[in-house]
Amino acid sequence: MANVPTPHINAKEGDFAKTVLMPGDPLRAKYIADNYLENVKEVTNVRNMLGFTGEYKGERISVMGAGMGMPSIGIYSHELFNFYGVENIMRIGSAGSLSLDVHVRDVVIGQGACTNSSWANQYGIRGTYAPIADFGLLRKAVEVAEKQGTKVVVGNVLSSDPFYNDLPDANDCWIKMGVLAVEMEAAALYMEAARAKKKALCLLTISDEPLTGVELNSDERQTGFRKMMEVALETALDV
Repeated sequence: MANVPTPHINAKEGDFAKTVLMPGDPLRAKYIADNYLENVKEVTNVRNMLGFTGEYKGERISVMGAGMGMPSIGIYSHELFNFYGVENIMRIGSAGSLSLDVHVRDVVIGQGACTNSSWANQYGIRGTYAPIADFGLLRKAVEVAEKQGTKVVVGNVLSSDPFYNDLPDANDCWIKMGVLAVEMEAAALYMEAARAKKKALCLLTISDEPLTGVELNSDERQTGFRKMMEVALETALDV
């Protein structure tokens, strides 16, 4: 692979497994590597966006931070898919609930990802593209969650460019269309996977409920995300 290392990833050819789990926070990637993987090797650390490869239940798996927002995960997923031979990327992150039926600590799986971003413009599509998850990964994740006894809700999520939106009613239109949660990366990941003919899935733990004011503190987020991590790790086996 003549294009590696890349400007953003200093791993060598073959350093990444075919499946990569991508939390937004590079320290969460390190947490997963330290607590769930064996025979771990740090494979990239450009700009402190840490990436690791190790073994989970005897199978080679990588985990790497993705940063915040679609431009960030777009860069990393593009390079992993197109330059490092990665076949599957699963985003594991946090989200805010947009539904009164979705609560903190619930795991939401993004079947589709609406967006207010112009990310799709680069593809020259004369219409509206609908970014969706890979069905095989989605189905397996749901089956794994059911076996583990983890509650999951499957449906549409919103990938938003702004975190601090100047419009106080910005989420109202998405709420009335049944969108479950808001996050910042899934749509770009799904489009990068589609363009590269690879597979992607987004699993989210609800960290706050803007409609009710309920939210997890930093410690609760660390422990509350374990179920999502374990669903993703089991889903990554034999895919």
